[in-house]
Amino acid sequence: MDNTAAQTINLLLLDDHEMFRQGLARVLEKEPGLRVVAQCSSSAQALGALKKSGASMVLLDVDLGPERALDFVTHAKKNGFEGQILVVTAGISGPQAVQLVQAGVAGILHKQHSTEALCDAIRQVAAGEVCIGKDYLSSLFRSVDQTKPQTQPRLTDRDKTVLRFIFHGLTNKDIAAQLDISEGAVKASLRQLFDKLGVRTRAQLVKVALEQYKEQL
Repeated sequence: MDNTAAQTINLLLLDDHEMFRQGLARVLEKEPGLRVVAQCSSSAQALGALKKSGASMVLLDVDLGPERALDFVTHAKKNGFEGQILVVTAGISGPQAVQLVQAGVAGILHKQHSTEALCDAIRQVAAGEVCIGKDYLSSLFRSVDQTKPQTQPRLTDRDKTVLRFIFHGLTNKDIAAQLDISEGAVKASLRQLFDKLGVRTRAQLVKVALEQYKEQL
């Protein structure tokens, strides 16, 4: 098997602004390990292209004219899309960000960031990390639904610290460096958090933490 091909991230771009979409595609095609397999201007077009294109990640603009990005995410998940969805937006409200995270997007990045930052976010999300721009963290915390189960496990100080680093998109290696501990210790902390919150992935961890543990954070 060609290891290079196996590591390629196949991207579907969903943005109704053709000039931006085509320009972004040209830039991303020059990046090693990234391949643009489809460019779409509408949700219907993108939903039809998901399986045929072999896309493993969607770069999704929120402003799709009369369409809603949330509807695309919902339908993509319902239709069995197992890849990641990274929102690349000129700006969204706190409630919109919360809805998108709850629907299953793996990241939210502002278009004002550099192409380098976008490529880093793409690779981070493809590796199973969560990437939420700092622009949206405070909005997420302010807007999240406060409803939570009556019996909640308490988060330790280490739990809270690790969660905050995850919200900022740090990898296990970065968290280890920040806390001056081993990467293995970070992985152990994450396993405890997964068990405590009843989740299996970082994306689910962020969603549950925002929905149910805001007051502890």
